Amino acid sequence: MNKRSIIYILGWVLIVDAVAMQIGTITSLIYGEKEAWYFVLTGVVSAILGVLAIKVKKPKNMVLYQKAGFASTALSWILLSLVGCMPFWLSGEIPSFIDAFYETVSGITTTGATILNDVEALSKGMLMWRSFLHWLGGMGVIVFLLAIIPKLGGQQNIFLMKAESPGPIIGKAVPRMRNYATMLYGIYITLTALEFILLLFGGLNVFEAINTSFSTAGTGGFGIYNSNAAAFDSYYVQTVIAVFMLLFGINFSVYLCLIARKFKQSLKFEELWIYLGIVAVSTAIIAFNISSIYKPYDAFHQSFFYVSSIISTTGFGLTDVNKWPELSKTVIIILTFIGASAGSTGGGFKISRIILLFKEVRKEFSLLVHPRNVKLVKMDGKAVNHDIMRTTSMYLVLYIGVFAISFLLVSIDNMDFTTSFTAVAANLNNTGPGLGAVGPVGNYADFSILSKIVFIFDMLAGRLEIYPLLLLFAPSAWKKS
Repeated sequence: MNKRSIIYILGWVLIVDAVAMQIGTITSLIYGEKEAWYFVLTGVVSAILGVLAIKVKKPKNMVLYQKAGFASTALSWILLSLVGCMPFWLSGEIPSFIDAFYETVSGITTTGATILNDVEALSKGMLMWRSFLHWLGGMGVIVFLLAIIPKLGGQQNIFLMKAESPGPIIGKAVPRMRNYATMLYGIYITLTALEFILLLFGGLNVFEAINTSFSTAGTGGFGIYNSNAAAFDSYYVQTVIAVFMLLFGINFSVYLCLIARKFKQSLKFEELWIYLGIVAVSTAIIAFNISSIYKPYDAFHQSFFYVSSIISTTGFGLTDVNKWPELSKTVIIILTFIGASAGSTGGGFKISRIILLFKEVRKEFSLLVHPRNVKLVKMDGKAVNHDIMRTTSMYLVLYIGVFAISFLLVSIDNMDFTTSFTAVAANLNNTGPGLGAVGPVGNYADFSILSKIVFIFDMLAGRLEIYPLLLLFAPSAWKKS
């Protein structure tokens, strides 16, 4: 375990956190709020600690193998959340430290679940920082570090990218990891800016447009109004949000192919077509099922918006879906587990894993009929490595285990089954809203401290895909040998 390199990376995380939260300072100063000083104070302390970590424990080499890469990533996200929650807590806008930590983890993991009963009571600076946490966590802080720090750009540090990137397949799209990370952020920033401009055309003011763009890009779903996206009473604005939620749930490799003018290759991604197919079928089912509640166009609009919101794991809401028929609510729960594409900013189990598992099942059935045949699992026309299939199967086992234990612990609060089940599903899959008391018009304020700690673990495990977080609790991982 290259501990000096881990400390070096954590030092840079502290500096990035210190700089990033000054968006809250700037916003507070613009609106004449005293909360600016809490961002400044936290930022200064974080920056000093970061510089000390970089200078005092400067590593001789930055080679990070899988164990150290995973540990660095998990610790980075925990540290980022601990520092990021300080302005909320110190200002008293979220008086409970656990609640402030929960809200921050929910932001940085792009979950979008909240403990706030009155979002509009927050100052403008805190609202901006809350939304920016989504944007910062959407593409990933480690990806950002790979893009800006030369020492972290080596191909040997692919384990850093692997620990943070969602999905089972990490493709080497370009020769250098630093170039790859820079290209990803270029696409991310461009799409965010495009949505921002389109929202301005829809009549939103700058504050509303930038917060909504941050939340959509990070597929997080934090709103700045108590009524969430329903506050924007405009078909145009809501449609723009729905379309961009869908776009940010697509594997960014598709966009890289489009930039490289590999148009035919961009259309060969199986995951893309299955993703769009699931959206189309789910939208049709829900629209038909709720047609007795809404006018035809409204039924389609509500259905498309919420399907885009849930499958991309953004979590924006327009209405109380608890009032929808059971079939629609069942489709929503299924979408919560499916999630977005690998290599996107969305969460969930990932469509690529589901494809691989179905193909593995089909292969096993084929071998039962023709035991002498040699069958390979292929994805996008390429044979899938056995190690990827093994880790995908193991991920399913771990995923079910974490879900089951979390559900058992949360049930101690004695909430109804729907609320407890969908709350765990929404936190582990980084979706945000569930059903029952935690639906789009509800929140997580009434859960106990134990449940909130469980949810915090689930959100981090879901965003980092379990392995990096569990590694921290393995004593053997920290032994010198």
